Amino acid sequence: MNEVVNGIGESSGVELAVIPRGTGWDFVRTFGIPRDIDLAVDVALNGRVREVDVGVASYRTWAGEAGRSLFANVASAGISGAIAQRANQSSKALGGKVSYYWATLSVFFGWQTGEMRVTVDGESRTGRMIDAMICNGRYLGGGMMMCPDAEPDDGLFDVLLIGDVTKRDLAFVLPKTYKGKHLPHPRLELLRGSTVTVDAEEPLPIELDGEQPGTTPVRFEIRPRALRLRAPAIP
Repeated sequence: MNEVVNGIGESSGVELAVIPRGTGWDFVRTFGIPRDIDLAVDVALNGRVREVDVGVASYRTWAGEAGRSLFANVASAGISGAIAQRANQSSKALGGKVSYYWATLSVFFGWQTGEMRVTVDGESRTGRMIDAMICNGRYLGGGMMMCPDAEPDDGLFDVLLIGDVTKRDLAFVLPKTYKGKHLPHPRLELLRGSTVTVDAEEPLPIELDGEQPGTTPVRFEIRPRALRLRAPAIP
């Protein structure tokens, strides 16, 4: 899906339909696109066109060059990129939820928390964080509803900053994310804005819709209603 969105670019008039056959199914959850193939095909043929926002990320590639890519669902800088890479490299035989859950646990226990600098529409935060999630959609990681109030057509990112969480925090909070019940939390902060920058003393992996194209420093900008998506018709 991410490759198709980047192929379409910011062209107007092109409509995207999704037949969910991946691992996480996170993008389609926000829009209610069914996983059943026949039902998804019906949405592709007869669904309403919904104009949704698209994110643009400007970052440093793994080769050290300037990179630029689009994303439609969720981007991040920090531990999420390493988790996505671990999940992509591991077996998916037990499904996306289990794959991402165990990838989260395995990466977390070896992660070194460092200082991050995050700015959202001019409002800055600096401190020890493990992740900054830039959400257009509500779900990531095989069903974690990390930003339950995110609206993909409001012209704003929901930005979730995850501080220096402990093993105890993870044990209590992670299960709650699948129902979107993890907020508020003293080590989590939610901001909203259309432009986000993230930097750190050491380059951090970034993640765009589950892909890992490079590292920080990174700048995320929103393109309001730049993608035309076939979604289920309103009764």
